[in-house]
Order: sequence, then C-alpha cells, then structure tokens
Amino acid sequence: MTSKNNGNSKKETENEESIYLKKIGDRLRYFRKKAGYTNSEYFAYENNISRPQYGKYEAGANIQLNTLIKILKAMNVTLEEFFTGFNEY
Repeated sequence: MTSKNNGNSKKETENEESIYLKKIGDRLRYFRKKAGYTNSEYFAYENNISRPQYGKYEAGANIQLNTLIKILKAMNVTLEEFFTGFNEY
C-alpha cells in the first residue's frame, strides 16, 4: 500500500533538489565571474566544456560530481571553497 504522504514526500524531495541545483548554478556563476569570465560561453569554450551544457549548469541543471570538479579546477576553486557557506545563501 502506498500512502498519500509518499507523493508529497517525493515532491518535497524534488523541490529541495531543484533548490540545491539552483544554488550550485548561482555559485558557479559567482566563481566564474570571480575568475574573470563575464561570459559563460567564453569560459566554457576556453576550458573545453560544452557551452550549451555549461549554461544549463548555471541555470540549475543536474551536474555530476566529476563534472563539477573539472569546472572548479578550471576556476581554480576547491570543493571546500565552493561549498563553504553554501546554505547561507
């Protein structure tokens, strides 16, 4: 048997995930600009990252950890620095 709460719980989880992905996108944008790239397409091109896909990451699309690490290396940002204060925003 499935209760009605499972549906709500799934929606809450999906909403929470989209909030976190949006925060990741916002932080990617922040650190890209901090690295001196005003344009996301130029950053992606310079670092051999798919330009359309990188734009999606900044918009809040799902991102794999190894991809995030690759992007952060290009920005000269550590995972620790990237996630420091993450929940404060």
